[in-house]
Amino acid sequence: MQVLILEDEEQSQKALERILGECSPGIRILKAQSFGAAKTLLEKSGKIDLFLLDVNLGGEETNDILGFAFAEEIRKKKEYSFTPIVMVTSVASLEMEAYRKLHCYQYLTKPFEKKDVEEVVKKVLENVKERSCILVKKDGINYKIFCDSIVFIKAIPRGVCIYMKKEKMDVLYLSLKQILEKLQGEDFLQCHRMYVVNKMYMEYCDVVNQIIKMRYWDETVEIGVTYKAQIRRVMNER
Repeated sequence: MQVLILEDEEQSQKALERILGECSPGIRILKAQSFGAAKTLLEKSGKIDLFLLDVNLGGEETNDILGFAFAEEIRKKKEYSFTPIVMVTSVASLEMEAYRKLHCYQYLTKPFEKKDVEEVVKKVLENVKERSCILVKKDGINYKIFCDSIVFIKAIPRGVCIYMKKEKMDVLYLSLKQILEKLQGEDFLQCHRMYVVNKMYMEYCDVVNQIIKMRYWDETVEIGVTYKAQIRRVMNER
């Protein structure tokens, strides 16, 4: 799950980031303070599920409404025709236009209340996030595993071990390549010939010592030499 915040005021950006983290710690948050930076993220970050946008990116004393212009750019893309856009702004005069022209999901005026943002975000998450899942077979029984519950996957002799938030499961006769194909389009990354990680749960990355610390588990994940550059790119985007 990815959310893009376009907000030029650092304090407001951090407040929104904190609220999102409290709503769902698995959310991957993309942050931008300018139209150009947001457009770059839109083009390069894969599917974005929710946009939180400030209208005025140049301060209240200017007539800069580049946040509104960015929302128009979002709507030009077919894949984002119905993706929720939430305006969080001090510019109250554009509310009706945002609903009419951009089909804005919600329009919140600053100073916003934490509970109002939480309420909107939770509703959006419930509505837009149809939980994708994979089926794996263990001891002759098919198990449904939600993709957003998978923290990382480790290759074991004759199979894989799937580490979820609260448990892990050994699945025999399934390779990392095969499970990556099942997870196609999800937020997963191979970082070693023995490991696949869910980017949403990467706590920190130590490229020098070639390890990744994942949330929920004490066990660290190794980074293979051939995967270092890819991992650096991912961390620079966060």
